[in-house]
Amino acid sequence: MSLSKEGTASSSPSIPGSLPNLGDVAGATGAAPEPHPVGRVRHGLFAQALRAFAFVSWTVLCVCSIHLTQWMGTPLYFLSNQELYYAYMSYTKRSFGIVVTTLTQWFSPTVVRVSGDASVRGELQQSKDGRLVCGFADRAVVIANHQLYTDWLYLWWIAYTNHVHGNIYIILKESLKWVPVVGPGMMFYGFVFMARNWLKDQPRLKHRLKKLAGDGGGKMWLLIFPEGTNLSGNTRKGSQKWAEKSGMKDFEHLLLPRSTGLGFCLRELGSSVEWVYDCTVAYEGIPRGAYGQDIFTLRSNVFQGRPPKSVNMYWRRFPVSSIPVPSSDPSDKVFSNWLLDRWKEKEALLEGYARNGRFPADEGHDSEGDPGKGMSKGAGFIETEVMLRHT
Repeated sequence: MSLSKEGTASSSPSIPGSLPNLGDVAGATGAAPEPHPVGRVRHGLFAQALRAFAFVSWTVLCVCSIHLTQWMGTPLYFLSNQELYYAYMSYTKRSFGIVVTTLTQWFSPTVVRVSGDASVRGELQQSKDGRLVCGFADRAVVIANHQLYTDWLYLWWIAYTNHVHGNIYIILKESLKWVPVVGPGMMFYGFVFMARNWLKDQPRLKHRLKKLAGDGGGKMWLLIFPEGTNLSGNTRKGSQKWAEKSGMKDFEHLLLPRSTGLGFCLRELGSSVEWVYDCTVAYEGIPRGAYGQDIFTLRSNVFQGRPPKSVNMYWRRFPVSSIPVPSSDPSDKVFSNWLLDRWKEKEALLEGYARNGRFPADEGHDSEGDPGKGMSKGAGFIETEVMLRHT
């Protein structure tokens, strides 16, 4: 069945575009609903209720317990070396990373397909028991397109596979700061909340980046979604308006990226970070022109047992030294053009995924000789699941 530009089902010999009028006997008329890309609901209403109770209960218990340990550690900030306080908070952050990995493994298991280009050759591997093992840099800026609310869960899991899940920092919308328990917990973690008002955002971002740049070279991942929000019908309209205002062409699979925040982060972090890692994320089952947030909801993913058939990630990395990091001159457009070019490449990757169902994969190696003798070899496609290391 194909979709028209308006997103309605077009008629075909096998699946009619509308149901016949069955009157009071059937109790329904009108257009046939779009089938869910994953298929039928896997759990009945009673099982859904049990899953909802288990999910909410376990999540609340874990989140509240971790938040309590955060408050218990606050005296360290005043009574001892602050390095001990930050190490303690990193420990609680690792605990939360394990919680989100466990939640995904238990309640929303699905295939995760990971690949990359030659720039990450040797950094993507698979263990004998099927787990993903990443060997990315311990200090990096990580950027990604924002398809769904679950993006940050899968990226935190990537940090877990890289042993930096206790050292990840995320730039978020300010509205999340007011979520009970979760908001204050993220403040303890040093996450940065952006109000989309640069005069207001710049001082707080500068303060956090100064700390991250001067932490002695310890582990640090700074996660940024340059699009600023996830892809949806409303945000698509905003991207279109921005494209018209800027004289650019809007994307089909992405929102136009904003370069100010990312450029500022790279400038303030300076030589403390050598790499920018870029992840392109795609979820299997989203029809062309539709939005993942309308299909893969919390109810669908967790309660009904209908998560995406696969989550697909394509990784690249760029040396910071090769990036035209912007100066303080607001008229500097070189960096914004660099970021826009990367998003054009992402658009091409996502279009290829929409047509072929897979991203490209690097299957080469660094030499024409034997790739098994200390030489980096492309991982190809790694098919795995979100899972803990000790299961």
